[in-house]
Amino acid sequence: MPRTEYQCSGCGNRTAKWLGKCPSCGEFGTLSEAAAQQRPKAGSKTKGPTSGPTRAARAVVDLRAEEHSRSSTGVEEFDRVLGGGLVPGQVVLVAGEPGVGKSTLLLDVGHRFAQRRGTVLYISGEESAEQIGLRARRIGAMHPNLLIADETELEQVLAHVAQVRPSLLIVDSVQTIATTAIDSRAGGVAQVHEVTQVITQWAKGHHLPTLLVGQSTRENSVAGPRALEHLVDTVVTFEGDRTSALRLLRSVKNRFGPTDEVACFEHDEDGLREVADPSELFRKVRETPVPGSCLTVTMEGRRPLIAEVQALVAGSVAQSPRRAATGLELNRTTMLVTVTEKA
Repeated sequence: MPRTEYQCSGCGNRTAKWLGKCPSCGEFGTLSEAAAQQRPKAGSKTKGPTSGPTRAARAVVDLRAEEHSRSSTGVEEFDRVLGGGLVPGQVVLVAGEPGVGKSTLLLDVGHRFAQRRGTVLYISGEESAEQIGLRARRIGAMHPNLLIADETELEQVLAHVAQVRPSLLIVDSVQTIATTAIDSRAGGVAQVHEVTQVITQWAKGHHLPTLLVGQSTRENSVAGPRALEHLVDTVVTFEGDRTSALRLLRSVKNRFGPTDEVACFEHDEDGLREVADPSELFRKVRETPVPGSCLTVTMEGRRPLIAEVQALVAGSVAQSPRRAATGLELNRTTMLVTVTEKA
């Protein structure tokens, strides 16, 4: 009688008995009965190679590094973070919380790239093609070389790519795409890992620059971008507060460029606007000095930002006046005030 195991539909982890909570990903109610995998018997010998290697090993002194040619995306701030543009076959993971503006950013990138470089294929697994079209009209990203397809099956995505043969592929998002080769839900660790690996192999084999959207949460979900960093060439995070128009694009990993660059955008109803001088968002230009206001310089990566710090003092009837700070760490503010008083 074949032995029975229980497999998690989220991460693919297997256990010998049923559990209410998966010990690997922590999800509840995801373990279901599955046939046990065949494992080699203890003491069995590994079979030797049946043929020679497909490519011979070469001496390191004989290897010649090729200079990577870059293609500008048309968005200068995006190019800044990438190190000057996209390299053929480069796979970029754009991570960020839902609603921060990742789709809007990549739709704009696709539009600019289509104007300069050729056909762009935008695969949407979250929204229909008509919904993407409405957003494109709103932000002015209309071009005949920008093609939209709504697909959630990996095999169909690759069929579109083989048919269109684009110069740039955008997949939004990798958590919504699933392959029929794995019997689990889309968004699970096993699915996300397999989908990303297959797309990356295709991109490398066809020298196709590819942008992948990865949804992340404040809790860093197990199926999020952290599980994909080793599979892709570049990881950038798109950050911002929904109550603020400011958006920051940071490079976390980059095999073809620096990892200390920061790009700034301003999000409004017409889409994203590049901010060449971010300091203008953090300070107000005055002709004469104003009491309680000063300017300071802070570094975001390799980019200096000039910010305005304002102070307001009011009388207090309490024996222990209270000090508060907004946008600054209170303990650090207290220390700086103390140093200033002693100076």
